[in-house]
Amino acid sequence: MKQVGLAMLLGLWAAPAAAHPHVFIDTGIEVIFDAEGRAQAVRITWTYDDLISLALLSERGMDADFDGVLTPAELATLNGFDMQWEPGIAGDTYALLGDAPLMLSGPSDWTVSYADARITTTHLRRFAAPVGVAKPLVVQVYDASYYTAYTIVGDAVLTGAPACTAEAFEPDRAAADQILQDSITELAGGDAEGDFPAVGAAYAEEVRVTCNAPS
Repeated sequence: MKQVGLAMLLGLWAAPAAAHPHVFIDTGIEVIFDAEGRAQAVRITWTYDDLISLALLSERGMDADFDGVLTPAELATLNGFDMQWEPGIAGDTYALLGDAPLMLSGPSDWTVSYADARITTTHLRRFAAPVGVAKPLVVQVYDASYYTAYTIVGDAVLTGAPACTAEAFEPDRAAADQILQDSITELAGGDAEGDFPAVGAAYAEEVRVTCNAPS
């Protein structure tokens, strides 16, 4: 199935592709381990930028008095607005054990909150089977289309982990910018919106989890 980014799920594809990105999301990562010290799931937190948050609330007629507070009924209605994924969508989160890709389930156990003019959602994604972290476990966040830019904020949380540590890594932005610029140049005179190449992986941010002993 063709990869579909979060922006498409939200119906936010109005702007020209050449001006990427348009949506900015601060991202938190939690890796959850089982009683045997194996990674079993990741919980992802998305905090949308204030402009997109305002647009999402406005189109739903929420916070009409602009007091920055949503009613319990509004929050209940908003919960899950970004979780309606078709099967096979990566959800802009990728996991690897060493260099080997790991399957992640669709989202579950989602939540929503609203504070400081920004919407925050969380969701849980499980591995197909618990994973022993004998090699580094890598969790990457990126939109292949680079319509949405993800920034990992704060330290990754390791829940129930054995002797493990987590470290965040940023991309080589100069190299990624060059890839983006080259792609835009190649598209000159073409269908930039429909044919824009999947350059988002060049901007991937990631957390690497390493454990002292094989699990």
